[in-house]
Amino acid sequence: MQNRPARNGQHGPVLLDDSRTRFRLWAPDAQSVSLVVVGGDTLPMQEGADGWYSVEADVGAGTQYSFLIDNELQVPDPASRAQSVDVHDPSVVVDSAAYRWRNADWQGRPWHETVLYELHVGSYGGYAQIEQRLQALADLGVTAIELMPLAEFPGDRNWGYDGVLLYAPEASYGTPDELKHLIDTAHGLGLMVFIDVVYNHFGPDGNYLHRYAKHFFRHDQQTPWGDGIDFRRREVRDFFIDNALMWLMDYRFDGLRMDAVHAIPDRTFLPELAERVRAEVEPGRHVHLVLENEHNLASLLADDFTAQWNDDGHNVLHTLLTDESQGYYGDYHKDSTNKLVRFLGEGFIYQGHENRRGESRGEPSGHLSPTAFVLFLQNHDQTGNRAFGDRLITLAPPDALKAATAVLLLSPMVPLLFMGEEWGAREPFLFFTSHHGELADAVREGRRGEFAEFAEFADEHTRERIPDPNALETYEASKPDFSKRDEPEHAEWLRLYRQLLQLRHAEIVPRLEGSRFLGAEALCEAGALARWQLGDGSELRLELNLSGKDLAVTPPAANTRLLHSSREGDSGGTDTIPAHTARMYLLDSAGVS
Repeated sequence: MQNRPARNGQHGPVLLDDSRTRFRLWAPDAQSVSLVVVGGDTLPMQEGADGWYSVEADVGAGTQYSFLIDNELQVPDPASRAQSVDVHDPSVVVDSAAYRWRNADWQGRPWHETVLYELHVGSYGGYAQIEQRLQALADLGVTAIELMPLAEFPGDRNWGYDGVLLYAPEASYGTPDELKHLIDTAHGLGLMVFIDVVYNHFGPDGNYLHRYAKHFFRHDQQTPWGDGIDFRRREVRDFFIDNALMWLMDYRFDGLRMDAVHAIPDRTFLPELAERVRAEVEPGRHVHLVLENEHNLASLLADDFTAQWNDDGHNVLHTLLTDESQGYYGDYHKDSTNKLVRFLGEGFIYQGHENRRGESRGEPSGHLSPTAFVLFLQNHDQTGNRAFGDRLITLAPPDALKAATAVLLLSPMVPLLFMGEEWGAREPFLFFTSHHGELADAVREGRRGEFAEFAEFADEHTRERIPDPNALETYEASKPDFSKRDEPEHAEWLRLYRQLLQLRHAEIVPRLEGSRFLGAEALCEAGALARWQLGDGSELRLELNLSGKDLAVTPPAANTRLLHSSREGDSGGTDTIPAHTARMYLLDSAGVS
């Protein structure tokens, strides 16, 4: 084996050859650091510049190790590539080059072809079990699976946003090579694989950085999870940027979904991450960077990032489908029709507008391509952050939900499905963890406290009905029951999703590159007409009526094709659109003036 140089700024162990490894740790607040090899020696590490400690040892892949801080505290490697058991246990040296890729020539797929499918690895049974369902997803018309966070978290069940060892894939899901095999298999079926990464905080259990690297954090900036991360420091920036590069280069993920970047106050970090990724990924390879960002910073989508989850779109559609107005839905319930129009015609709803608390957020977005927005009707947040994890199918009238599904799958925005949605799964997706002791109590009470402002949970005894996140039955209840897919009701939903995705790939996707918003207008309460110009000059037209009554509409031009009506038996082209109906038309470029 030849020496393997570390990437610039790389944290964590580097295999130099089959039997020698270099270990590094940034520990500026430690007086001494030693490498503890399980079943072997304890080796003092040499202190270098800027708080770095390093040592080379005659060990290879599979070696278990930890670091001894000041001869009193033994900790895992914060850049561990794998854990022997859990977050408090020894780390494991991994040979990142050992896996032999069967689809090494895979270059990904262009963004406009993307149909995302978000899933939780644990609820599927692990990496190997997901592989068994990839063919069915490819047959459905999905082109990318998106895995909820994989960073090692405490215990063996968690959403993943409590990760503390960001470089180590969760051991309870399988080995690093099993994760690579899953990605490799997906690529062989033409599926991209995305990973959700959390760079705005660490989980509360298993993070020892405060002990030996206090300056990883800044006490003058607080987040919902405690002290903010200090992205002003080169070592900290490199820790996260190299983590992104590890997932994209070593594991060959096709894209990152970056969680809650609005909690990263340093405005220079994200552009630098994007620049580094673009510079280091092989030429010609499609790699996509997607944001979750409550600040609606359209400027980040102009150059650096591919797209953003459009919570605005979800929230207004959810409000119109369910008439819910509590919590953040209050920002969308009032004047919901005009907000629907702004979403369909410009992407974001909040573009500097004030919310219910008088706070303004967002930037103008109508100049962006519709493909800069990831649209969804359900995801882990919007389902799991409900007290009982209710699926939308249990909350909305079926016909109205079918109309919204047509918008999801046939609009020029990039659609995202949540696991089980495509066959109308009714199992909830609840918030679950596997914490213990005082932390478990705090998480349980904190979860119930989140709903205190909701009228139905104003009473403390009522809140006690909210499922305990740490209970095993909460986790078990959140697993989709795939055995139900062939039951008549579920098979009907599956047929609808397959039909709409076939239509998307045949009629919409080939025309998506270069598409743009043409605006939208209100038809009446809960009704809108929206138009988009596609890349080939054709025009896509949506007539949407989410109200419970028929609405008047100006009929489309005679040379306009009806692609789909969500109302069975509706042939379109009339001056009335029925209640709970969506019609999508295409005016070919030859007919566009």
